[in-house]
Parts: sequence; C-alpha cells; structure tokens
Amino acid sequence: MKLALRAACVDDIQGAYGWYELQRNGLGGEFLQSLVRTLTLITEHPLRFRVVGSDLRQALVRRFPYRVIYRIVGEEVVVVACFHAQRDPRIWTSRQ
Repeated sequence: MKLALRAACVDDIQGAYGWYELQRNGLGGEFLQSLVRTLTLITEHPLRFRVVGSDLRQALVRRFPYRVIYRIVGEEVVVVACFHAQRDPRIWTSRQ
C-alpha cells in the first residue's frame, strides 16, 4: 500500500525527533528508525493493528512511547498522527 503523512503528522514527527536529539545526540535518529519500521509494518499489514475509532487504527512505535494513528483509504494508508502515548487523545481525534 502507499503511505501518506498528513502535514500535522509530519510536525509531530519533527517535534519528537528534535526533543529526542536534545536528550542525547543520535537518539532522534533512533526514534526515526523505529518509526520507519512501524510505518513499514503498517503498509505491509494495514489490518494487523488495533481499531481505535470508526475507521482509525493504532500502531505502537517500538522502544519509544509513541502511537501512529492511521486510516486506510482505498489503496493508501493515511497517517493522521504520531504522538506521545501520554498526550490527550483528543488531539488526534480532532484531526479526523
């Protein structure tokens, strides 16, 4: 399947990368590697992950407390959000 990241999701990822880089040089890159693995799994097996809304699914990023929220639209996986697991879920539900 094709992958599409919404602009707000790209902002989420950039913010997380920057925060992790401030914690330790190279940690942001490790976050991105884990995220890419998660996105790859999603595109290869989009129905594998838990349903969290009417048409939304959630995948967890290994080693980092982040959730990837996405929907399947035809032959495309549309990623709505990538956010810290402790953040208020209303943040991404407003993006639907």
